[in-house]
This record gives sequence, structure tokens and C-alpha cells, in this order.
Amino acid sequence: MVRRPFIAGNWKMNTDLAGARKLAGELRAALDGHDGADVAVFPPFVYLPAVVEVLRGNRVAVGAQNLHPELKGAFTGEISGPMIRDIGATLVLIGHSERRQLFGETDESVNRKLKAALRDGLRPIVCVGETLDQRRAEQTEQVVRTQVEGGLAGLTEAQAEGLVLAYEPVWAIGTGVNATPAQAQAVHAFIRSLLAARFGPAADAVRIQYGGSVKPDNAAELLAQPDIDGALVGGASLDARSFLAIIHAKEV
Repeated sequence: MVRRPFIAGNWKMNTDLAGARKLAGELRAALDGHDGADVAVFPPFVYLPAVVEVLRGNRVAVGAQNLHPELKGAFTGEISGPMIRDIGATLVLIGHSERRQLFGETDESVNRKLKAALRDGLRPIVCVGETLDQRRAEQTEQVVRTQVEGGLAGLTEAQAEGLVLAYEPVWAIGTGVNATPAQAQAVHAFIRSLLAARFGPAADAVRIQYGGSVKPDNAAELLAQPDIDGALVGGASLDARSFLAIIHAKEV
């Protein structure tokens, strides 16, 4: 099955309002009429309405970096799926490595958030990946298996078809150490084998992004791998020129 490439930019806790609007505007202008890949950006919560407005009518989708699994309630500082939809965003990141490492998210909480996103009509990107210590201990497959099986527990085959996963080798994020295309492909193929065992033929439709320090100079080789269907881009997505180079890398 030919899977349409999906390039997403996670802005994390960066930019200001003017910068968010400028970056979104540059992407809108450059990608007007573009049809080579699906593209999305994930600004900080407070800039979501501004970015949605700039990109309205454009092919670039907008998503949130997190959500709370409850619809509403006494959860100070949290944002629900309906709130995200209400301002016009359509996607959400779930289980990003920084959420797991810095804020104690577990496979159980990832699963709850995933089910909430599907309930609320948001397209989720579920992140999985191992730390440097886990890779050195040759625990990559064990860790990824636990995260995939725990995070996707209880999903139906029909729900799985619309999923996007992102493999984030934590040891290759912001460290200057990159996974080789062969290393990345091996884990992506392993993830797809887990999906096939759980969901059958639906696994062929699941797009798996690579999220380990993707940059213009390594994007084409990574995206050429058979089970790497796109990229979840961090720092390089904060500059329109570098992000656009990654978007177009699959087309070279």
C-alpha cells in the first residue's frame, strides 16, 4: 500500500504571537496549491486560534500538543478535546517523549487520551520511543512493544486505520546524535509488525512518522525508507525554509 507522506511540525514552547503568525503565513504562501504531502503544525495552546486563522482554507492542518481525557471539569490548566475542536484545530499529539519524561505520562494515560481524541473527533499522533539507556541495554523492542500495546489497548481495527504513530528515539532528540536510516527503518518495521499482529490488514494504512532530529540534510534518506511515512519535526519546523525543505524532501 502506498501511504501518503505526513510531515508535522511541533513548535513546542517556542515563538511569540507575532512569530507564530509570521511562520504560519510563510507556510501558507509557500504551500498554496501544494499536494505532495500532508502537512500539519502544532503551536503552543495560546497561539492556536491565531495560527488556525492564518491557515484557514489552506492544506496545512493545525493541532494541539496535548489534551486532557475528560470533557470538562475541575482540571486547572488543562485543555479538553472539545475545546481544541472549538477553536478550529483538528489534530493532537499524544504521549510525546517530553510529556513522558518531564510530566510523568504513562502508557495508561496515553491510552485514555487517545480514546478521548477519537471520541472528540481529533486525529491523533501517538508517540513512542526508547531512551539512550534503554537502547544501550538492547531494550528498544521491549520498550516500544510495551508502549504500542499499552497505548493502543482497546482500539478497534476501524479506529486503527486512521491512526498516525511517531517513533521518537529519545536519544536522538536535541542531542546531535542521529539514528541512521537503517536504525530508524528497523524500528518502524517492528512497529508495523506489532500493528499487523494486533489489527491485521489495517496496519498497512497506519502512517508511522520518524521523530528523531529530522533536518533538511537527513530528511530525504530517512523518508526513502519503506516504513517511514513522514516526520515529526521539532526545531527545524521553527524556520519556514528548513521545514519546507523537509516537506519537499519526499518529492526529490
